[in-house]
Amino acid sequence: MTVNRRMVLGSFLAAGALLGNGRARAAVGGGGSAAPAQPNNAHAEPGNAAAAAPQPVHETLADKQYRPRIHFSPSTGFMNDPNGLIFDGRYYHLYYQYNPFGPYAGHVHWGHAVSTDLYTWQDLPIAIRETEAGEAYSGCAVLDRDNRSGLFPPRTQDKPQPGSVETAAQKAAQLFPSLPEDEQARRLVDRQSHDLLKGANSSPSLLKELGDDPVSREQSPVPMSPALPPMAGGLVAIYTRATPQRQTQYIAWSPDGGQTLKDYEGNPVLDIGHNSFRDPKVFWHAPTEKWVMVVVRSREHKVSFYGSFDLKHWMHLSDFGPSGITGVDYECPGLAEVEVEGETPGEKRWVLFVSINPGGPQGGSITQYFVGQFDGERFTPDDTIVDLTDFGKDSYALQTYENMPGNQTVYVAWLDNWQYCEELPNKSWRGVMTIPRKVVLRRDTSGWLRIAQTPYALEALRRPAIPFTLSRLEPQSSRQVSMPTGEAVELLLDVSLEDRGSTLPDGDHGRAGRFVVAFSNHQGESLSIGFDGFSCQLWLDRSNLHGFTHPFFTGTFSSALVPGSRRFNLRIVLDACTLEVFANEGMSVGTALIYPANPLETLSFQVTNAAAVIHQMALYPLRQTMDRMEQG
Repeated sequence: MTVNRRMVLGSFLAAGALLGNGRARAAVGGGGSAAPAQPNNAHAEPGNAAAAAPQPVHETLADKQYRPRIHFSPSTGFMNDPNGLIFDGRYYHLYYQYNPFGPYAGHVHWGHAVSTDLYTWQDLPIAIRETEAGEAYSGCAVLDRDNRSGLFPPRTQDKPQPGSVETAAQKAAQLFPSLPEDEQARRLVDRQSHDLLKGANSSPSLLKELGDDPVSREQSPVPMSPALPPMAGGLVAIYTRATPQRQTQYIAWSPDGGQTLKDYEGNPVLDIGHNSFRDPKVFWHAPTEKWVMVVVRSREHKVSFYGSFDLKHWMHLSDFGPSGITGVDYECPGLAEVEVEGETPGEKRWVLFVSINPGGPQGGSITQYFVGQFDGERFTPDDTIVDLTDFGKDSYALQTYENMPGNQTVYVAWLDNWQYCEELPNKSWRGVMTIPRKVVLRRDTSGWLRIAQTPYALEALRRPAIPFTLSRLEPQSSRQVSMPTGEAVELLLDVSLEDRGSTLPDGDHGRAGRFVVAFSNHQGESLSIGFDGFSCQLWLDRSNLHGFTHPFFTGTFSSALVPGSRRFNLRIVLDACTLEVFANEGMSVGTALIYPANPLETLSFQVTNAAAVIHQMALYPLRQTMDRMEQG
């Protein structure tokens, strides 16, 4: 932005301040007059029914069978989009869309958990609640280091800086080294939401049990190394307040390092008179020295960009779209600067992520992305290519972490699909997050820049590999190994299919041969991931699992790998009801919910009409980081 344009924006924002309230200020943004009323969601929310909240939900066998061991899931209730993903210098925060009253979407609050490794999560009290002003829809969090917003009280000798006392978030994180052995501490943080869903009487205050009563804290602060580094400001959340009539953007600031979020008295800070205007993602754009908000006018299939110097006053900058796959609604946009791997050191491109629901090519919910340039006001795609983050159908509403160490791009997504998320076989809880994934840009065989995704720091969870040696499989042969049940596992494979001999029949198992990885049990269920040598494509098939059926629960998915190449590698993470497949160093990724009626206990490797050379094979049980088995 030039100096003159900065002056214009500054003058506009100053004038906005004179208008007095957020509604009047924001009305000039977003391209003019208010849009006609539109449905504010493309998915129904039975949890909002009047009778939904008081109904107790009883835990079932499926609730335990399908509970992941390393993926974050709520203790009870319904969880969807990740929100407010931020590293504060000490802890990773995961806020999320949450209905604490039942296993259905509705009564949306912001749940909250913190971690020191992005895998070992500790629950904290609800951070933002549904109020008379509406539900707390998706949003983000930023560090307002210099208190540009003016939301934070001045630092004085008499009053400690917010975050300079020991908070419940910090105390919870200190419990991590003893988890899961310290069952008493873990139960303290789970008990409130668990009792609420079970219909039990209210439990004692979690804050008091952790010794973090705000009143006593003001009277006798406990000095310690703060979660946030010393700064004039702190953590600010930007999110959507939603009613059937209107969706507006709110901000909330935290006096205690992110545990509690206090709504700004001048909310809403952005209101265009629209009831389908949501999911802000905000970041600091250093070259133009301002905050940038990416937000969607969902039913119009537009991504809007707004600028602000103080997080309170926003000016419309530009719009992007409709573009790519539109579906019914755009949701959960994000803009991130991503490293280009293997080229000039430090080279980056901007990637715009836009989620679609429904209308994804696989059905229902999916996320697409565009690679391009961003000058602080406008996103310009490099080309007309639009791609998807996943060839499965259960990765949605991804959000990248703010303030990641080393400026890495790492995201978490909701591992689910709106087509069936409220009808899954587990009853007392619903909703899972993906494992954290690091993202880079890499050129494909055609020269296009595409994202490559790999599990972030998953190696730290590996236990000793299961002894099993496999270097070659002859045509029409197989090998198998027993797999631990009740544990998450990671499988690494690097395989080449040899040329098929002319004496071998074509048969019906692939003209050039196929390599199949199958997880199965003695009851005849199987989950397969396979590679077809003739088409050079990968498939994922969950159709022979019998724990869940649904008209939209698609059984098979596929992805093209490198044309003409008979070598491929796989990294497969299997954890209870979740499957994540990373092929060819993450250039193709498939994410799927899986529901076997019985535990999968055998891992098989099979080839059909061609021999296979296994260059690498390792099977790791993964250390459990999420223990939800003993709630109560």
